[in-house]
Amino acid sequence: MQNDPFGWIAADTERRRAAGLLREVRPREAAAGTLDLASNDYLSLARHSEVTAAAAGAARTWGAGATGSRLVTGSTSLHATLEAELAEFCGFEAALVFATGYAANLGALAALAPRGSLIVSDAGNHASVIDGCRLAGGEVRIARHASPDDVAAGLVRPMPDAGDDAPAAGVFAGPALVVTDGVFSVEGDLAPLRDLARVCRDAGAGLLVDDAHGLGVVGDGGRGSVHDAGLAGARDVVATVTLSKALGSQGGAVLGPADVVGHLVSAARTFMFDTGLAPAAAGGALAALRVLRREPERAGRCREAAEGLSDALRAAGLDATRPGAAVVSVPAPSAQDAVAWAARCRAAGVEVFCFRPPSVPWPRLRLTAHAGLTSAEIRRAAEILAATAP
Repeated sequence: MQNDPFGWIAADTERRRAAGLLREVRPREAAAGTLDLASNDYLSLARHSEVTAAAAGAARTWGAGATGSRLVTGSTSLHATLEAELAEFCGFEAALVFATGYAANLGALAALAPRGSLIVSDAGNHASVIDGCRLAGGEVRIARHASPDDVAAGLVRPMPDAGDDAPAAGVFAGPALVVTDGVFSVEGDLAPLRDLARVCRDAGAGLLVDDAHGLGVVGDGGRGSVHDAGLAGARDVVATVTLSKALGSQGGAVLGPADVVGHLVSAARTFMFDTGLAPAAAGGALAALRVLRREPERAGRCREAAEGLSDALRAAGLDATRPGAAVVSVPAPSAQDAVAWAARCRAAGVEVFCFRPPSVPWPRLRLTAHAGLTSAEIRRAAEILAATAP
């Protein structure tokens, strides 16, 4: 009998199980009846009647799928309208829609950091940013979390073996790019974008901000952390966003100067070779964006709910983070404890999510607030988390 080429998986699975790191897919019901503090539907738009009607109408008009890549048959007038309105709303010159936010980060990083360039990436960045750095051709250096000083040090050329003829110090010789989450997806804190922009400008580096968790929540009317920092539309700043969180749909986009966005059309492989965003998702995202423009108070309500949730958890004796946007997290003693704690919360009627290595270096429960969260629901959630804590 031949050796099983995948026989090693059984041992690997058991190792993950023992460490509390085994993942599983749990299909949810259409109406679960639990308090949802796990999804990224920050503005409660995923089921909004205008959003679902627009998604259904787009599917009827354009079909269930995009039918090809954006460069073949996958671009519709709906995609173009979404790009124009998204760029205008966020304060950028142009936008390019991708099939997912993950693909937007992979494509932007690989296209904007070619061989011979330098990437300085925050240690707390999302997995899609980490993978994008791996795919890019540039040298990658990791900076301490939310540390402009460490980013500045990373942009300086190290000279241990440079020889007698080399300068004593200096910025990196090739193109340089600093990449950071705008709102960090687990801790929920805001990146120091103004200070990072100053560091980048001193070194002649570009700044790429993954604002997946900022769009719709942070800043004036939910225009995002880049807009809130006064950096939207700057020549040296590019942002990526997702349409699957505050806008309740699916997909991602890169926002920036028109020539940078144009470069991605010819250089971002996840745009060139992936099937385009489904029309239903584009239609739903566009409708959600228009609801947000009409009802900008949704962003403030979401932030208030997150702050109230953090306060209630801390009052109940839990070490909850202070939110910069919609995300609040609470540490757990171990990965096994995080899994069991989340399961107890679920059984008590509150849906939360546990983050464990390798997603993060420390296990914790992650809670997400949304604009429709009531004071009574916040109190209930805090009581259940405290009562079920390990």
